[in-house]
Amino acid sequence: MSNAKVKAPPFRWSFLLPQYWPVWLSIAILYTVSWLPYKVQLWLGKGLGKILAKVAKKRVDVAKRNLELCFPQKNPQQIQHMVDENLDHAGMAILEASMGWWWPDWRVRKHGEIEGYEHVQAILDKGKGVLGLAIHNMNLELGCRIAGVHHPSVAFYRKHNNPLMEYMQYRGRARSNKYMIHKRNVKGLIEALDQQEVCFYLPDQDYGRNRSEFVPFFAVDKVASTKGTLLFAKESNCETVFIVSIRTDSGYKVKFVPGLKDFPSGDDIKDITRINEKVEELVEIAPAQYLWMHKRFKTRPNETDPSLYE
Repeated sequence: MSNAKVKAPPFRWSFLLPQYWPVWLSIAILYTVSWLPYKVQLWLGKGLGKILAKVAKKRVDVAKRNLELCFPQKNPQQIQHMVDENLDHAGMAILEASMGWWWPDWRVRKHGEIEGYEHVQAILDKGKGVLGLAIHNMNLELGCRIAGVHHPSVAFYRKHNNPLMEYMQYRGRARSNKYMIHKRNVKGLIEALDQQEVCFYLPDQDYGRNRSEFVPFFAVDKVASTKGTLLFAKESNCETVFIVSIRTDSGYKVKFVPGLKDFPSGDDIKDITRINEKVEELVEIAPAQYLWMHKRFKTRPNETDPSLYE
C-alpha cells in the first residue's frame, strides 16, 4: 500500500526565485484573509464572485448553459438569478479552500458539523470499507476538511501544475486525509477499501468516453457517466454512502446519506442511472452551490454530435 500513496513534494530553494513571487503573494493574502472573522470572509467572497463575473466569462457562460440544459422549465430571469448566486459561491470557494488548508481544528469544528455519520460507522462495524460518493459542491475542499477532522479519509489526488502550489496544496489536503492516491491509481483505492478505509470519490464529473455509460442527468438524456463507482463497488469489500457539503446560514454541514440498496445490481446502466438520480436529489438541496462551471456535458454520445456549449 505504501507505493499507492502520493508522496509529499519537497520544498525547493527555487521556490524563492522571482518567478514564484506572485504565487507567494497570493498565498500570503489568502492565508491572512483566512484568519479574518468568518462574516468578513463571506463579504469578501461575494466581492470575489463579482470579480469572477468579469474575468472568467467563459466559465460563467458554461454555468449558464448547464443550468439551461438541466432546468429547461425555468425562465431566463430565473436562470440568471441562479448564475448570480452560483458566482457568489464560486467567489467564496476560493476562500473556503484556504479555510480548509489553514484553519486550525477548533475553528473547523466551530463552523462545520457532521450529519448522518452513523451510516458510515454502520458499514465500518461490518468490517467493510466505505466508498463515499461526494457530489462536487464548490465548498467541497472545506467539506473534506470538516469530514477529516471527524474521521481522516483516503482520496484520489490530482497534482497541481504549478510546483509551489502543488507543495501548498498537498500539505493543505493532507490535513483532512489519512493519505492520498494518484487519481489514476484504481488498484490503490481498491486496496484502501479492502483495508476498511473511508474513501472519497466524485461520481458526477465528465471523465471522458472510456469507462462511461450515457444515461440521463437532470433534463439531458444521454450524459457521459463514469463506471468507476461500479468498478470499486464490485472489486472491493465495501458499501457506499453519498456525501454532500452545504454552506448554511451558520456555517457548513457535511451530510452522509445512505447508499443505494442492492448495489451493484448487475445492471450497469440501471445502477449508473440510479447514481445520477441520487446526485440530482443532493444537488437540489442547494443548487446554487453546485459546480456548474464544469463542462459536465462535454463528451457527447457520438463523437460527431455537435457540442452543447457552442
